[in-house]
Amino acid sequence: MRDADSALLADSLVTADLSGTHSHGVLRVPEYVKKLTVDGVDPEGTPKIVSDRGGAIVIDGGNSMGQIGSAFAMRRGIERSKTTGIAAAAVRGSNHNGALNYYTEMAVEHGMIGIATTNALPTMAPEGGAERILGIDPLAVSIPAKNEFPISYDAAFSGTAHGKIRVYAQKGLELEDGWALDARGQPTTDPLAAMDGLLTPIGGYKGASLALIMGILSSMLSGAAYGTELGNMEDGPEAGKDGHFFMAINVEFFVEPEDFKERVDRAIQQVHNTRKAPGVDRIWMPGEREFLTRIENSEKGIPLSEVTIDDLLAIARTVGVNVERFEADLNG
Repeated sequence: MRDADSALLADSLVTADLSGTHSHGVLRVPEYVKKLTVDGVDPEGTPKIVSDRGGAIVIDGGNSMGQIGSAFAMRRGIERSKTTGIAAAAVRGSNHNGALNYYTEMAVEHGMIGIATTNALPTMAPEGGAERILGIDPLAVSIPAKNEFPISYDAAFSGTAHGKIRVYAQKGLELEDGWALDARGQPTTDPLAAMDGLLTPIGGYKGASLALIMGILSSMLSGAAYGTELGNMEDGPEAGKDGHFFMAINVEFFVEPEDFKERVDRAIQQVHNTRKAPGVDRIWMPGEREFLTRIENSEKGIPLSEVTIDDLLAIARTVGVNVERFEADLNG
């Protein structure tokens, strides 16, 4: 990959690990190396604008890694919203793009609201179904505040993400009830059985319906693959068929930005100060744990599982990276 692209991809993974979102961190490196060396993703893929009409932009990711096209799209949306107030960028020709709040928080850096969604390999069934036809198709929204941490929501419409099930399997942990079904459609807390089965939508038909809607936004506005067109969990996705959707909302086109951020602060403080249920020490806002975890991990280091570290060293060796120094550090 080009230096700037590889730096951006690495930054997105490390930011996820800093935040404690290990399902989208360097755990993904072996999978990404395979995408770039075997599965047909173009290491030098270059995103480009293919349609540009006011606040509506369509981007072809050029079969680049998803982080590259996604950052390109969010930046175009932010820049355009400076003149249009609201701008949206629909992306096709892309690939897995990691944690979505990485992009929505780009908008917050400009005092804007960021919104993002993406399609995903089918891992869920619609309410009453027993076949993988829906992706978990997450939604991320980040909102700037003045003195408090930004509100930063990023979650899929399933009880958990497939990457988190992998983390639980690595650590030998049981899943929480309600997260997954086995291959027969029965509830399971076994992460290995869950990987062969189905993820369960949050809120039943409501979560399944929202996932379907996010899938349409992510794919049909740009011409990307929808649902089973993207591939399947057994064979993996087809390279260059992912789609994403990004939006930047420029607050100053609606209200005075400082007033808006002060009101967001008060909304956050209202949640913090609300009467707590028995046994609850703190009520958290979306993204707040992650921001605090970033600070802690930046100071103390990121705790990675031994499996992740072993996988990183193994994949590094396959592409000719000298890992002796890293192994000495680990052993020393």
